[in-house]
Amino acid sequence: MSTFDNPFDSDRNLRAGCICGQHRSAAEHEQATALHCEPVESQEKRYEDVVASAVMRAMFPQDVARRAFLKSVGASTALAALSQFFPLKTATEVFAQAGTPEKKDLKVGFIPITCATPIIMAAPMGFYSKHGLNVEVVKTAGWAVIRDKTINKEYDAAHMLAPMPIAISLGLGANAIPFAVPAIENINGQGIVLAAKHKDKRDPKDWKGLKFAIPFDYSMHNYLLRYYLAEHGLDPDTDVQLRSVPPPEMVANLRADNIDGFLAPDNICQRAIYDGVGFMHLLSKEIWDGHPCCSFAASREFITSAPNSFAALTRAIVDATAYASKAENRKQIAEAIAPANYINAPVTVLEQVLGTYADGLGGVKTDAKRVDFDPFPWQSFAVWMLTQMKRWGQIKGDVDYKAVAEQVYLATDTKKLMTEMGLSPPASAYKSFAVMGKTFDPAKPEDYVASFKIRKSS
Repeated sequence: MSTFDNPFDSDRNLRAGCICGQHRSAAEHEQATALHCEPVESQEKRYEDVVASAVMRAMFPQDVARRAFLKSVGASTALAALSQFFPLKTATEVFAQAGTPEKKDLKVGFIPITCATPIIMAAPMGFYSKHGLNVEVVKTAGWAVIRDKTINKEYDAAHMLAPMPIAISLGLGANAIPFAVPAIENINGQGIVLAAKHKDKRDPKDWKGLKFAIPFDYSMHNYLLRYYLAEHGLDPDTDVQLRSVPPPEMVANLRADNIDGFLAPDNICQRAIYDGVGFMHLLSKEIWDGHPCCSFAASREFITSAPNSFAALTRAIVDATAYASKAENRKQIAEAIAPANYINAPVTVLEQVLGTYADGLGGVKTDAKRVDFDPFPWQSFAVWMLTQMKRWGQIKGDVDYKAVAEQVYLATDTKKLMTEMGLSPPASAYKSFAVMGKTFDPAKPEDYVASFKIRKSS
């Protein structure tokens, strides 16, 4: 994942298998120089690393030149050379002073699903404290509660479904309050599960009259399931029933025959399979590989009143996301987030979500990208979500897609922060992608909405 390249490592990416998280093994760690390989022992040392890394990237923006330089002189000599031409000590002091959090004791709400992995693991694995914060992550019952507690300032920031901050900012389902997204929590990581009794109904055209659960109206789950049904000729508003059910309650509802299936986070899918009440019909990545799901969000009021606290929170989330993006770290992460005060699931279930899993049909599959982690808040993601809000009647009238996307998804701010951290954010905040084989061009959202045969009339 290019986002997490380490500019001081001529060969490898950030976060692998040693104590500092930057090497493939303990042996490689022992052989490494002190520049970027020691565990961060102090706030000052962390700022030194960030500043040196940022300068290195500025001097060698091309990987080929950087690698050649590092291989010829070594990391320690590179640091010495940088120090001769750039006042690293002074820059570090300024950076550290400017970045002191206004508020260190913070509360962040989350729903107990694997989509919240970076937010959750950052507490027990020390990523918040590493960035100078004392964060209490608070397990929360449902998305409406997450929304209300964050709006009411009981939470400083929160785990939210990727479309939620857009909906809140537009006043959909609640009063309009400006919210922003500095980081995406996860990509992929969902699935369509059907009740075990429906193993003979693998063709969606046979699903007329079935009842499906989604976590929330303003969710990627809702939009992806609607998209999938419509592509198979079903109108999700008339041919099936869609019900909003909190993810932790979905398996019980499936077992009680209250629903026939759901599109939900993978740990919920895997728990249904583990309990023998459902099977995996489809991974969400088979609908759109690389789709966003959940986000890390905060109100504009919090961002402006405590900008350094917000920046430190974002750094911690990006840092944790980098660690979660490596498959070799998933077992450790599963153990960290499994306890009752976090996800409250068997470690086996979480390991299956994060790697090799049973599908409930007698098969065992391996997919390291079943759920993946990349924090960059692509504004083209936000534009796509807005098209689906328009398609299904959640938004009426004209939509300024670009303006809303850029107000809510903080790609420019996050790009700057990631660069300061020595990471490699994308050059642009917009990209095209395909959903079920159909290309989405973020520059032509209205044409995209009009192209669908099944949609609500304006």
